Amino acid sequence: MCHNITDVDPCAICSSASRDQRVICVVEEPQNVAAIERMREFNGVFHVLMGALSPLQGIGPDDLKIKGLLDRVAAGAGEVILATNPTVDGEATAIYLARLLKPLGVKVTRIAMGLPVGSDLEYADAVTMTKAIEGRREV
Repeated sequence: MCHNITDVDPCAICSSASRDQRVICVVEEPQNVAAIERMREFNGVFHVLMGALSPLQGIGPDDLKIKGLLDRVAAGAGEVILATNPTVDGEATAIYLARLLKPLGVKVTRIAMGLPVGSDLEYADAVTMTKAIEGRREV
């Protein structure tokens, strides 16, 4: 498992000398690590929050593994990639973390969201289309 899941030693991914320790990808749950690792493109390390902020379910910042993330950033991270789920709770968590991290001088980015490859525009909902337009990039 990944660094700070149970406040023990880092997992094999995060302790590997071949990984860029200065780039931390923040995810909600351990299974999210596997999803990102499948693409074989990300060479940084992970930080698993063990959930997302959810006021309706009584989950606040103290219930997540945020202190460990702050410690890792203070130890010299150059970028934190917020890869929380595209849900209301995931978005709230990403916004909260961005506000917490930016004053520390670290680059904070959010994964892009939008249309899946192979889909058809006519079936996309308004929120997905909005995210796709907002996350566009130059070609």
